[in-house]
Amino acid sequence: MGGVVRVVGLGLWLLITLFPLYWITLTAFKSPGTINRFPIEYWPSEPSLDNFTSLFEKSSFGTFLANSAIVAVSAGAVATLIALLSAYVLARFEFRGKGAVLIAFLLTQMIPAFIALGPLYSMMTDLGLVDTKPGLILVYIAICIPFSTVMLRGFFENVPDALEEAAMIDGCSRLGALFRVLVPVMTPGIIAAFIFNFVNCWNELFLSVVLMNTDANRTVPSALNGFISTFNIDWGSMSAAAVLTILPTMVMFALASRWIVQGLTAGAVKE
Repeated sequence: MGGVVRVVGLGLWLLITLFPLYWITLTAFKSPGTINRFPIEYWPSEPSLDNFTSLFEKSSFGTFLANSAIVAVSAGAVATLIALLSAYVLARFEFRGKGAVLIAFLLTQMIPAFIALGPLYSMMTDLGLVDTKPGLILVYIAICIPFSTVMLRGFFENVPDALEEAAMIDGCSRLGALFRVLVPVMTPGIIAAFIFNFVNCWNELFLSVVLMNTDANRTVPSALNGFISTFNIDWGSMSAAAVLTILPTMVMFALASRWIVQGLTAGAVKE
C-alpha cells in the first residue's frame, strides 16, 4: 500500500512540475490568433511557428541569446577556476580564520541580492562598468564563487592526500600536482560546479535588469521581462522566447547528468 501511495504521489508531483513547461511549449506553437481562444485548447489545432519568427523579427532576441551565452560561459568558467583554487586551499591547509571564511561563504548565500544593489550600482558606475558585459560578468563571478568553493571543497576532502604527495615526490610542484593529478580525478565535481554556475548566470534576472540598459547588452531574462507592458502581455512571443531559453540548460543537464550526480555525491561521505 505504501508503495502505491508513493508512486501516485510522485506521479502527481511530476504532473504538477511538468505542466507549466508543457503549457509554455503549447502556447509557443499556437498561432497568435488561437492563444486566447475559448474553450481552452490543450493541443494546438493550428500548429504554427509564427511566434518564433515574429520573436526574431520584432526584437533583437538573437543578440540577447548571444549576450547570455557570453556572460554565462565566461562567468561560469572563471568562477569555477577561482573556486577550484580556493577550495583546494580550504581543504588542504590549516590557517587562522579558516572557519570564519567558510561561514562567510555560506552566509553570502542567505543574503538577498537587492540588499547590496545600491553600493554595487554605485561602485559599478564609478568603474564605468554599468551596461557592459565585462561588468556583469565580474558581478556574476563574485556571486558564483562562494557556492562553488563549498561544493568543490567537499570533493577535495574526499580525494586522498597520497595522490598529490606521490606526484610531488615524483617532481611535480604543488600546482602541478593539482592540475595534473587532482583535476582529472575531480572532473565530475568540476563539471557539476560549472553547470550550476552557468545555469545561475543564464537565469539571473534582477541584476541584469538593473545593470544592463541597452538592447545591445541585454541578456535573455531581461529580454523576457520586456514582453510585459503596462496594458498587454505578448504571450506568444514570450512563450517562444521561454522555450528557446530553457533548451540550452535542458540539453546541458541531459548530456552531463551522470557527471552532475557524481559531482554532487562525491564529497558527501568522507572515508
